[in-house]
Amino acid sequence: MSQITVRHNPGRQRFEILDAGIVIGKAAYRDYDGGASPQRIFYHTVINEEYGGQGLAGQLATAALDETVSAGFGIVPVCPYIKKFLTKHPEYAAHTVRTAPAHLEFLDTALAARTR
Repeated sequence: MSQITVRHNPGRQRFEILDAGIVIGKAAYRDYDGGASPQRIFYHTVINEEYGGQGLAGQLATAALDETVSAGFGIVPVCPYIKKFLTKHPEYAAHTVRTAPAHLEFLDTALAARTR
């Protein structure tokens, strides 16, 4: 590892972790406005295999969730990694929104539209 950074890429609706400017992982989301307040549905987190086991997914999740909370969004954990991360980090509990069928329907529609 050389220079690890995390950035928000709103145009691609994801947070990215980079090594010397090369994307090596991402936490993908969709913003949802069907609740009482704006919410961000995290649905997929991945780190390139050769970077596994170095704590980078946790670093990515922390940056993504911190920025999400700072922006005033609730966290909707659909991604298994984000769900597990939240169980170990109770400091995000007040900002976590329970996943509802409406979130999943919205996500299915949003992702299906992306592949057309």
